[in-house]
Amino acid sequence: MISQKAKYALRALVSLARAGRGETMMIGEISKQQSIPKKFLEQILLELKRAGFVASRRGRAGGYELLRPPEQIMFGEVLRLIDGPIAPLPCLSKIAYRKCEDCRDEESCEIRHVFERVTLATRAVLDQTTLADSLRLEDLPV
Repeated sequence: MISQKAKYALRALVSLARAGRGETMMIGEISKQQSIPKKFLEQILLELKRAGFVASRRGRAGGYELLRPPEQIMFGEVLRLIDGPIAPLPCLSKIAYRKCEDCRDEESCEIRHVFERVTLATRAVLDQTTLADSLRLEDLPV
């Protein structure tokens, strides 16, 4: 499950993508549009700024804007930034691997084998889905 912070980060980025290339949005506008608490959104946008996803401008035409086109921002990279590794088990993490304490042998672990398939499928979807894709998908039935 993704954190509320990651969900808010994605929603903020989707708002900026929807605004269009080179357009800025004020924090209050994003907050209201996406029902994200303003103070929490400020922290999230600062983290996204440090990671190079957004830029901020001061002044009358100020606000936040995407630094990269929505076609180049993958859901997976945003989730990893905010929540860390995409893995339901520590033994499946690429960047934070840790052997499960109660596991005798990873190669024969039935639970690991099932969740490895889930993890690979999840990563494939998240690493191939862009903000632009999400804008096109929002009108599709679930």
